[in-house]
Amino acid sequence: MAAGGFETDASYAGADGVSGVTWLGHSSAVIRLDGVALATDPVLRDRIFHLRRSAQADPDALEGVDAVLVSHIHFDHLDLRSLDQVDRAVPVVIPAGAGNLLRRRGFRDVREVAAGDEVEVGPVGVRATHAEHASARRPGTSRTGSLGFVIAGTRTVYFAGDTDLFDDMASLRPVDMALLPVAGWGPRLPPGHLDPQRAAEALGRIRPRVAIPIHWGTYAPWQAAAGDDTPARTFAELAKTIAPAVEVRVLRPGESYEFE
Repeated sequence: MAAGGFETDASYAGADGVSGVTWLGHSSAVIRLDGVALATDPVLRDRIFHLRRSAQADPDALEGVDAVLVSHIHFDHLDLRSLDQVDRAVPVVIPAGAGNLLRRRGFRDVREVAAGDEVEVGPVGVRATHAEHASARRPGTSRTGSLGFVIAGTRTVYFAGDTDLFDDMASLRPVDMALLPVAGWGPRLPPGHLDPQRAAEALGRIRPRVAIPIHWGTYAPWQAAAGDDTPARTFAELAKTIAPAVEVRVLRPGESYEFE
């Protein structure tokens, strides 16, 4: 089912011709493709409740983005104060049932989607995909869905959001780049997440050309040390055996990978 296209200005934030991804930390990235700049799960504050960020985010990281993709409504993926950096006219794609969180914040172009729905941002298509992850804003509140997104233009990028392995992962192919979570923010990784081993197994199913590990080392509780890149390095080592054809690029927050 198509969810329609966005009527946006003909000049896009990524119109400098550079295509690639800048990882901002945790699940936040800016994907530039075919002149379009898409921000994923923007969470940029130094502190969110008991979580503290290991490295300060670029305060201008979201300037001029053409659309925002929100995978689910957990506080470490949907941070309304971080979204305050985005113009209220910028389109936001969010799981069905969660749109009022943004409308109450003043966003005027909110698109609620379910797995299989597609929207267009200029020349780029965005397809919502299944994610194996339970999501509620607070304990005891109603749940909304969790999603990943496949962004398709001259290249194809899969942004997984938060997910565990699921049976239909192979149907995401073909994928040029996959942004895959490889850890969490606490000492225990609950169900519905990928650890380095399971993330490497996901590579065997998705078979991207390039994989970038995300959701590691950015936020940690007060008593824990943030910035540890062990999950990303472990993922890269496991990928050499499980999916040797995939190039793994480990980025630090603020670093970029450009398509050839």
